[in-house]
Amino acid sequence: MVVQAAPVTSSTVVVAVDVGKAEFAFSVTDVSRTSLLKPRTGCPMTGPSLAQIVGEIGRVLPAGAVVKVGVEAAGHYHRPLLLAAAWPAGWELVELNPGHVTEQRRVLGKRTVKTDVIDLQAMTELLLAGRGQPVRERSLVLGELAAWSAHRTGRVVVRTATKNQLLGQLDRTFPGLTRALPDVLGTKVGRLVVAEFPDPARLAALGSTRFIRFGATRGLQIRRPVADRLVQAARDALPTADAAVARAVLAADLALLADLDAQVEQATEQLARLLPVSPFAPLLTVPGWGAVRAGTYGGAVGDPARFDHPRQVYRTAGLNPIQYESAGRRRDSVISREGSVELRRALIDLGLGLWLNDPAAKAYGAQLRARGKKGKVIGCAMAHRANRIAFALVRDQSAYDPRRWIRED
Repeated sequence: MVVQAAPVTSSTVVVAVDVGKAEFAFSVTDVSRTSLLKPRTGCPMTGPSLAQIVGEIGRVLPAGAVVKVGVEAAGHYHRPLLLAAAWPAGWELVELNPGHVTEQRRVLGKRTVKTDVIDLQAMTELLLAGRGQPVRERSLVLGELAAWSAHRTGRVVVRTATKNQLLGQLDRTFPGLTRALPDVLGTKVGRLVVAEFPDPARLAALGSTRFIRFGATRGLQIRRPVADRLVQAARDALPTADAAVARAVLAADLALLADLDAQVEQATEQLARLLPVSPFAPLLTVPGWGAVRAGTYGGAVGDPARFDHPRQVYRTAGLNPIQYESAGRRRDSVISREGSVELRRALIDLGLGLWLNDPAAKAYGAQLRARGKKGKVIGCAMAHRANRIAFALVRDQSAYDPRRWIRED
């Protein structure tokens, strides 16, 4: 269950903290909206600076005051101030959603004006209204899971860009190779040709028989039809004038690609190690959900105790539809995409895994297809289904039972 913030009482004093990269701003206000410490900006993000500010706040607190500290989420910059040890014992620490702060600025009539002082005013109003997510000590395994899933996702993006650049260089050194072998980098024989025969003249001179033997010495069995196609492509190739330079760049890209492959594999192994000892272990019982899909979802969700209903997770992912009703007009045909990009991608990937591997999900997808729904609509429906399944399994810590999900309500 979600931990609720303590209610605001007549003795509540709120400390709003707006965090930057190396500095932060703060203000101190009581429940009657009287400023106890005027907004101060440019405070260094250091231990001595924070200790001095805590001392100043303590000197202006009324007797019996209940202190609520609100820190606006700011990527990773705000994390040092989310440690309970950074603040005095007994002070409640909550995290504020930056989207809520933006909306509160609009409520204050300052939609187009964004300064640290105005942000502090908006945060103060949210804190006095009881908003904010109480900060809980996150277990080490959840932190590791988030770090390794983010690391893997980032390396996969870089690897994809590197592959695209590598294929561009390959078109300059070995034109026509992708016609003989469409998935060059996705096959072992393709990787062998790229690494050892970027100059097609070498492969053409080697011939099919010796090319097959060349692969056998490296533990690779090359079928005769494949070898014949590759050798013929090498003989027909018309390299460009800058082929020599392209081969040099190609060699550098291959070295980078090998390093990225190793890092992606390492991150995958870490996810496989962490998942069984995390709250997301039940996800591995779902068909099509392996360490990568489940680990990416776990890293995007973080602490599952932050949510008490799957609708909250879905809304955080930004997959909920936009709905606008006024004077008889209605537009609700697109998703909002306001929220966590990582969580949105993770849910869509979980939905794809269900669609391809789970019999009940396949049947549901077939029903939607028969009703004329397009692929993207079915994908969102599968993400919605995956969201409910994942939330239920993590909440109950139970294995996947397909009988529970045959019918879609």
